[in-house]
This record gives sequence, C-alpha cells and structure tokens, in this order.
Amino acid sequence: MKIKEYRNQFIQALTSMYGEGEAESFFYLILEEKQQLKRIDLALHPDLEISEEEISVWNSILEQLKLEIPIQYLLGKTSFYGLDFEVNSAVLIPRPETEELVDWIVSNVLKNGRSKSIKILDIGTGSGCIAVSLAKNLPNAEVFAIDVSEKALATAQKNAERNEVEVTFISQNILETLDLGQEFDIIVSNPPYVRNLEKEEIKKNVLANEPHLALFVEDNDALIFYRKIAELAQKNLSDSGQLYFEINQYLGQEMVDLLEKMNFKNIELRKDIYENDRMTRAEFR
Repeated sequence: MKIKEYRNQFIQALTSMYGEGEAESFFYLILEEKQQLKRIDLALHPDLEISEEEISVWNSILEQLKLEIPIQYLLGKTSFYGLDFEVNSAVLIPRPETEELVDWIVSNVLKNGRSKSIKILDIGTGSGCIAVSLAKNLPNAEVFAIDVSEKALATAQKNAERNEVEVTFISQNILETLDLGQEFDIIVSNPPYVRNLEKEEIKKNVLANEPHLALFVEDNDALIFYRKIAELAQKNLSDSGQLYFEINQYLGQEMVDLLEKMNFKNIELRKDIYENDRMTRAEFR
C-alpha cells in the first residue's frame, strides 16, 4: 500500500475524535518517528510504499489513539523548549505553559548578566524538563532536582543524558523535608495543583493516563506544596535569590496573598499565552 493511501485512512479514522488537523499532526509525528520520513518526503515521493509489517505497527498505534492514550506516550518522547525528552506513564507530559516558566527564568538570569556560577533547584522535577532545560540554556548554572518518584527520577536522569547536561537528582519527599541543606539562587517548582473539584475540566486522556500523584491536591488545602516550598525557600534562598512557581490558574490571587503573608517581596504574577494566571516570581531578602 502507498503511504499516501494509508495516510488518508489513518486521518479519517481519527477525525471524529480529534479533528482533522490534530489527526493529521499525529500522522506526521508517527511518520517521522517510525519511518524516518518528513512531510516533504511524502510530497516529493507520493508513490512511497508501506509494508504489511509497518502497517501492523501503525494500526497498533491507531487503536491506542482511539483509546485516547497520548501520542507522546505512544512515541515515548516529546519536545520541550527546543529539546527532546523521553516521557512515559511515570511522568507528566510537559506543557507549553511550563516552557513559558523556563523562558522567564532563562531571560531573567541572562538579563541580569549572570556570569558567575549559580545554583538552581527544581522541586518535583518529573521528566526533568525544567531542570534539564535550565542546565542546557544556563551553562554557568549548577542544577539540582528533587522528586518523590523513583521512576520519574530514572526518566529525568535519562533526559539529562539525552541532552548532554549534568543535573544532580535527589530522591526526596518535599513535604517531609525540614531543610534543603544548602542555599540556592533560584528555586523553581511546578508542583501538583489541580483540585479534585477541577477534574471535570481535565481531558479524559490526561485523567486516564498521566500520574495523579503529580497532578492533584485536596480541595481543602490546594496550596500545600506552595506553602511548604516557600517555607524552605525562606531558609534556603541566597541573598536576592528568586522563587518561581507554576500555579493553578484559578488561584493567582491566593498565591500572591500566601507569598505576601510569608514576607516575600517583589512578587510578580504572570499570565500564560492563554491569558490565565499561571506563574509567580518572588524574593525573600
């Protein structure tokens, strides 16, 4: 069968569920990963054939997409801040909003002309997307990353190696941590922040496949991780050190209030590209 013919069948099979545009994007992602071909190759060589064995692989992926398993998990990889990352069911799939958080940090560090070595800590690193991206883009940074999940840390370590950076990964439950043991110039975290009451807003494929440990908090204490991390930042931020958070879009003012009550200063609340309150930056001294 010609790949072009299979393409039409593939997109048609998924259009009712995902829409034609997203179904087509899935096809070309798989084409590049499984066939090492790009869209232009298909345009230039419309008679390219696909074997029965290859069709079997494609059909297997197609059936899993019909079950709403994320394409990133099926391919085992995704792109984040211009880098390739391995992803699996032990880690969240990195979001574009988190890229904005990374870019904010990188821009601020470079704007301040940091030529000396700085220490950065990423709390709840998951796939390592924040820590690895910062290490890649800030070569003078010494980057550390904490997670409670051993499987997540194993994935994050692979991603550091994949992107040829050094990150010190630490297995630790941040809620049980009394002191971080050293000072950091930047502490950043994208902790669990989705309340149970917001589950109905979460796409089915996220609920069914991504790790709930990294997503959800109890409704009656939605800021539990932020409060704990801010307490540690009070002890472990260097002079003029900065604390960055990705936050729940509905709790922007609550986050600002929390940081103010804990005597942080120069607090900034920033919106993401979708105009949702999504990240904060603050200093303690």
